[in-house]
Amino acid sequence: MSAPREVVDNLLRKKPAERVALMGSPWSDAMVAWVKQGYPTKMVYKEIGDQRWKPEDGMWEDVTEPGEYVEPVSSVEHFGYDMEGMGPWFDPLPIIGYSEIVEETDEWEVRRNGAGASLKYWKHKMGTPEHIDFRMTSREIWERDYRPHLLNFDIKRLDMKALKKSWDEANTRQCWKHFGHMFIWELMRQSMGDVTMYTSLVQDPAWIHDFARVYTDLYKMNFKYIFENIGIPDGIWLYEDLGYKNGLFASPKVLKELIFPYFTEMVDFFHSYDLPVVLHTCGSTAQAMPLIIEAGFDGVNPMERKAKDNEPFVFSEKYGDKIAFVGGFDVRILESNDRDLIRKEIIRYLNGMKSRKARLIFAEDHSLPPTIQYDTYRFALDVYRENMMY
Repeated sequence: MSAPREVVDNLLRKKPAERVALMGSPWSDAMVAWVKQGYPTKMVYKEIGDQRWKPEDGMWEDVTEPGEYVEPVSSVEHFGYDMEGMGPWFDPLPIIGYSEIVEETDEWEVRRNGAGASLKYWKHKMGTPEHIDFRMTSREIWERDYRPHLLNFDIKRLDMKALKKSWDEANTRQCWKHFGHMFIWELMRQSMGDVTMYTSLVQDPAWIHDFARVYTDLYKMNFKYIFENIGIPDGIWLYEDLGYKNGLFASPKVLKELIFPYFTEMVDFFHSYDLPVVLHTCGSTAQAMPLIIEAGFDGVNPMERKAKDNEPFVFSEKYGDKIAFVGGFDVRILESNDRDLIRKEIIRYLNGMKSRKARLIFAEDHSLPPTIQYDTYRFALDVYRENMMY
């Protein structure tokens, strides 16, 4: 049987593949629950400045005293995933490394970031940060206070030691390994906030173009440096949540004119290194699929089933000759912990995609929550393996 790297690479490059590939994304909350249910752990020596796993809540924190610490074994290794992300991401915000605690309780904290935005985070569990306050509310403020910090390469944006460590660890496995990052859409939301961003899409598109131009150039500089000094990965993921449950956050026309030209440019940049590119976009994806195809993406993830018109069978019939599909299995079925239902639906999904000649990396349609029992998930992967061959 082919190695995992070859299987994924063939799927993304429109080459014959002998089986459906596999990936998954357990939340840290799930790992905490699963460790209590028998998921294996290991002792790892950590130095000051490394990150250690906190068993009580699954969050990561800086090591202040060297020594051995317990952490879960790699989910990639334990579950046999075929794809593996490498990190950490570089710091994309204008003021590098800036983080100010604005407000704090025992349960959460509000932190102001290097783009002047205040976001609220849970302390002891995973979750999407709540948008609180933004300073980048006009083009004048952008040009005066933030844009100048983004025009030149700065090595301080990169944690080269951590990147090299992640690269070396990934190279001990046979997975398809990728670097990744959020890109301009998510950066605008984190920097300007929704009100300013959506208003500017209509009233000041020149600012949107300038923001996207500056960041596209910045990303090219940083990825070029990573490739030259760490290595060339097997591929790239870009993370941009373009939709919500009922549709896209902006019309296809607006996205086509203001956002996707830079997606296309970035994909072309990665393709110049012969790297396939996967786009992660939560929410409803259907209206954006023609744009995603036109931009040249090689794979799309996660096809969230709770969102309107996200039907992988329909996607595969319309676009299966143009793009690979990563995900699409309804995580709510796994949350049921009903093994009969899980077996039935996994077989239906795999056979349905294979019969439509879809190039598929099997995964949940969103990250794996702690409501899924550890043994349930292992059972689901057993069913996948019994039915993974094309």
